[in-house]
Parts: sequence; structure tokens; C-alpha cells
Amino acid sequence: MAWASDAFLASLLRLAPSSVAVYRRDLQAFVDWAAEQALEGPATVTRKDLRRYLAALTRQGYAARTVARKASVLRRYFGWSTETGRCRSDPCVGLSVPAGAARLPDVLSERSVASLLAGRSAAASGDCPLRRLRDDAVLELLYGSGLRVAELCSLRPADLDLQRSRVQVTGKGGKQRLLPLSAPAVRAVQRYRQAQAAAAGAGEAADPLAVTAEDGPLFRNLRGRPLGPRDVRRIMDRRAPEPTHPHALRHTFATHLLDGGADLRSVQELLGHESLGTTQVYTHVSRRRLRAVIEEAHPRG
Repeated sequence: MAWASDAFLASLLRLAPSSVAVYRRDLQAFVDWAAEQALEGPATVTRKDLRRYLAALTRQGYAARTVARKASVLRRYFGWSTETGRCRSDPCVGLSVPAGAARLPDVLSERSVASLLAGRSAAASGDCPLRRLRDDAVLELLYGSGLRVAELCSLRPADLDLQRSRVQVTGKGGKQRLLPLSAPAVRAVQRYRQAQAAAAGAGEAADPLAVTAEDGPLFRNLRGRPLGPRDVRRIMDRRAPEPTHPHALRHTFATHLLDGGADLRSVQELLGHESLGTTQVYTHVSRRRLRAVIEEAHPRG
């Protein structure tokens, strides 16, 4: 195929499957547009063509951040095409795209976090005990250690050292980091594991949540499969006092650390960010929160 889309996507070894799916969608949208312009492959594309394409996206009403993301995908694709000899020169060199306004991450209030972790919603109170204990452990790990959802879903029992209150996490690109576990997270996981063992010992092994294989996933859904991102989202939907998403707990973890006086480098290591600049967004969130506190509580705020 002239565009070699599959070969390019196969080269994205360090990206998560969800990110590869975004690359696939954005690249295919460009290929479809290029076909309408009678462009037959990457070697026929010029910088002027790319500008026309990005301008067309803007006219269609795409947000500046979305256009910037699509441009980033094209930069990576044409960089790869140049390296593999499919282009004589990279048409993305010198291509400028407005980045759009930065969006600050969603952060939950301490009250919302407390309500979420306590599981006080009506839906949560109707759960079976083992499911409720699983959900407790999931949420305590997300908030207490700042895990990505994919990192949490890939955990196995052997990854946790409850005696030493730590967990071995495999992050993006297969990179591993050793994180401390909060005391509430340790207790939540212990309760969940003990309940699993008790259910299995009482002859309830048919319950998918009672499976305790050490080489299997730490968390399973009600079908007995490894817990997935959609399952975690459903847990949040049942428990959260207000609409939110699982990644907000990671944002909240980082922001609450900075609010409490943690240094930026430490937060970077805990989150597993390669660049300190990625972590710095939380300093803006923290300052915004402090400003809100002053405006609400200070006589001259």
C-alpha cells in the first residue's frame, strides 16, 4: 500500500493500544482527504498540502487542540516515512500549528474524594460484599498511589508487597517503578484478598471475583475477565458523588501532594513522567486551588 499505514502503526511499539487507535484514526482521515486531492502517497505530499489540510480541519470546526494533535500524528508519520525512504524530504519541517489553550486537569475536592472512597452512594450500598471490597481497593490504589488506569488493570498479586507497603507498577513503554502504598490502600487490598480466600474456601469459587490465582490479574470483573478501563469507569459512576472519570484520581493525587508541600521532582517520579514539564501542569492547578481558597476564606479575598 502506498501509504504503508499498517507498517507505520506497527512501529509505534511504545504507545498504548488506545494511543495507537488514535493514530490510526487520525492518519486514515488524512489519507482519505489526500485521496480526494489526488495525492497517491507520502512522497507526493508537500508542506503546502499539509497546511491546506489543517486549514480544512479548522474550517470544519475542529478545536485548536484537536488540530494540533492531528498535526502531531502527521509529523510522526512523515518523520517515519522519511527515515524509511518513502519520502525524499519531510514535508512537516517548518509546519507550524497553533497549540490551542492548555486545558487544566480535573481535580476532585477532598470532600468528593472522601465520599468516593467511603462508597456512600445508594448503588454502592447494594453491592455484594466481595464486589464492594474490590471497588474499595481499586479506588484506594488509584488515589493513594496515582496509578494510571491501565497500570491498575495490569496488576497481579505478586506486584504488591503489602508487608512493606509498596507496589511494582509497569507503566508506559514497559517501564517499571516501585511506588509506596498508602495505609488505607494496604488495608483495602488485604480485606479484598481475605474475602476472596474466604469465598473460595467456602465453596464459592464459581464466583468470578473469588478467583485468587497468583499469576492472574489482581482485579477481575463480574465475567471473570481482567478488569478493564470500562469496568473502572463503571466503578466511578457508581461511587462518585458527581460526574467524573478514573484519571481524575491520578490528577487529584498529584495536586493534593503539591498542596501538601511535596516537591515537583518527587511527584514526577511517583507519576512516572519522563519530562518534568508534563508534571508542571499540576503546579498551575495547585495555584488555582490556593487562589480559590483565598477568595473564599480571606476577608479581603
